[in-house]
Amino acid sequence: MAAYLVRRLLLVIPTLFGIIAINFVVVQFAPGGPVEQMIAELKGHGQVGGRISGQGAAEAMGGDAALYRGARGLDPHVVADIKRMFGFDKPAPVRFAHMLRDYLRFDFGRSFFRDRSVIGLILQKMPVSVSLGLWSTLLVYFVSIPLGIAKAVRDGSRFDVATSAAVLVGYAVPGFLLAILLVVLFAGGSFVQWFPLRGLTSMDSAHWSFAARAGDYLWHMVLPTIAMVVGGFASLTMLTKNCFLEEIRKQYVVTARAKGASETRILYRHVFRNAMLLIIAGFPAAFISILFSSALLVEIIFSLDGLGLLGFNAAIQRDYPVMFGTLYIFTLLGLLMQIVGDVMYTIVDPRIDFEAR
Repeated sequence: MAAYLVRRLLLVIPTLFGIIAINFVVVQFAPGGPVEQMIAELKGHGQVGGRISGQGAAEAMGGDAALYRGARGLDPHVVADIKRMFGFDKPAPVRFAHMLRDYLRFDFGRSFFRDRSVIGLILQKMPVSVSLGLWSTLLVYFVSIPLGIAKAVRDGSRFDVATSAAVLVGYAVPGFLLAILLVVLFAGGSFVQWFPLRGLTSMDSAHWSFAARAGDYLWHMVLPTIAMVVGGFASLTMLTKNCFLEEIRKQYVVTARAKGASETRILYRHVFRNAMLLIIAGFPAAFISILFSSALLVEIIFSLDGLGLLGFNAAIQRDYPVMFGTLYIFTLLGLLMQIVGDVMYTIVDPRIDFEAR
């Protein structure tokens, strides 16, 4: 197992390099980079929203840039200063090499437009996304596994058909549409306002007791979590049902029944461990999937300032340090979680040996 883990960890390096390299090449051909946006702002044709204004940028570069606004364009020296300010005065291969060198030390630089380090921004936004992803994943597992077991035991019954229809309908509804519906119905949209709409805590919650803050946090999490988990029930529920059905039909279950074992003992003593192999081992991948692929629009709708919203704004603003920093961390976490999933396979079922040929 140790040799297998070493090989998997070594494979992380070329995989991570390939993903970063491909995205770096794509970005080089994308129009509207930070240099173009700043030039457009100085000319008065664009707006760098939430960043440095045209006058502020001119003052930051010595005050002379304002002389070059308008139809006359910008002085080449000013354009060179802008490129140097954003690090685009060097060839692309040199910039890529410097970026990789810094990333090996987990130095992601500073945001172009927020005047903060990228790692500081990521650490600031991480708790929101981790909270949303963790609660969503746990809720999906706590609902889907018992439901899948019940469906397997009652295979072909009305309960099985009705629950299958319900989870498939939930799977078909996009999370962001459900989030909008929840806002309209329960967050003061057009009907009642039972739940808060913005953030994870109330404005004055810092002065409350721990129990009150915990309750307020959970109350804020209700609607975003529901919006994210409804679509996740279908796949895990059906996977659980199919795994249990496959195990229930095996010979060892027939033998246990012939020996007089009760159905409950057979189900939870013999079948459960074998059937739960794929489900438990897939928890890390499920968490990463919910954390990094499902939260963006939900974070926007519920004004949750997390990693999804950070990455979205960075892509819109062409904030390349934030874009590549978050991509690097997301990819690294995803690759490591795949390895954790393999380790969990061996923990759940010691018979699995990845070194066997």
